[in-house]
Amino acid sequence: MFFGISAGLLIGLLALPVLHTAKPALYAQYWWAIVPLFLIATPLGLYITYLIGKKISVVWQIGKFGVIGVLNTLVDWGVLAVLFAVGPRWFGVQTEQVLVTVGATITVYTIYKAISFIIANINSYYWNKSWTFARSLAQKTKAEFLQFFAVSLIGFLLNVGIASYVFKAIAPMGNMNVDQWGLVGAAIGSIVGLAWNFLGYKFIVFKETIVA
Repeated sequence: MFFGISAGLLIGLLALPVLHTAKPALYAQYWWAIVPLFLIATPLGLYITYLIGKKISVVWQIGKFGVIGVLNTLVDWGVLAVLFAVGPRWFGVQTEQVLVTVGATITVYTIYKAISFIIANINSYYWNKSWTFARSLAQKTKAEFLQFFAVSLIGFLLNVGIASYVFKAIAPMGNMNVDQWGLVGAAIGSIVGLAWNFLGYKFIVFKETIVA
């Protein structure tokens, strides 16, 4: 329950800058309800998956991974939204600005996305190790770190690569501005990255864990 409440609080807080970037009008109207909503919905959803998990054990594990996946996604998007906001003011650069072209075009967005993904990935390791896949910190090994790094590196390339491709190669749809379209790219990259990470963490990094 402690993890569920903690995750719900963090998800709610991180959702605020994302919503502010994606839907400013919606944020202005409902910002006050976001944190309470996730504080209630997250533990409730986990309790339901826990009950189902008594009969189908993998459901409980998927439920926990899903919550951490949402949290990590919002760490990713939240950091990205903050960088969108402070970049022009602090660093004097625009999100779509091209930095260098070496085989591929690297924009400010690509750098921002890489930073946000790395921070989210560090968060992911500790939550998944200590909670989702129930590994004690005393069990950590060099091999496990290398496996986690390898799985995460592939996830990083999928996440950042797909997000950057969507941002650069596809024109913003509807009435979206550059920052909003950047979050769309991040969403698509995150979906692919989350699917890969679950399979990689479960069957490669933490494969010896037996879930009750």
